Amino acid sequence: MAAEPETNGLEQQTVPKVITFLSSLLQRVAEGNDNSREFQSQKVSVFHGLTRPTISIRSYLERIFKYANCSPSCFVVAYVYLDRFAKMQPSLPINSFNVHRLLITSVLVSAKFMDDMYYNNAYYAKVGGISIIEMNLLEMDFLFGLGFQLNVTPATFNTYCSFLQREMCLQHLADPSLNIGRTQLKIHCCFNEDESTHQQQLAV
Repeated sequence: MAAEPETNGLEQQTVPKVITFLSSLLQRVAEGNDNSREFQSQKVSVFHGLTRPTISIRSYLERIFKYANCSPSCFVVAYVYLDRFAKMQPSLPINSFNVHRLLITSVLVSAKFMDDMYYNNAYYAKVGGISIIEMNLLEMDFLFGLGFQLNVTPATFNTYCSFLQREMCLQHLADPSLNIGRTQLKIHCCFNEDESTHQQQLAV
């Protein structure tokens, strides 16, 4: 990984539960696609690494949250984007070889769309442990893969929050000792359009 950016005290932030549940969901999706019989025929893209990164999905997401300083809502929207990407690019399923690059790119795009202030691509490249040239290439490829469909309506946002809440329940069933209780994903958004359909490729 690249040298760590200045933290400005971000190391004191509490990692929101959305990070925990999103990483758990993506871990299960990636492992499922790794074990798929169709894995060998999957297309190799700019997001595909030669080897599996040694850093876990959860640690990578926590790193992004720690240094990118984007809102928790950005991670929900990034989840929506990942799902749309998987739906629109079926030959590029999320797996252990591409999930990290897809994550840093989806959060970058989400932050630019959602937040009034955000870091530039050079900073995100440093956070993600890649070069600025690669970061720019990943962003462009991701946007074209999405067909530049970046708008997320309140209904869609809330639907994906519910998917993450279901992940919370699954974790609690797997480990009742987790102190989850009645935790809710308290994430705010400010969209104003309706959307009758949503993608559910990752909502498994």
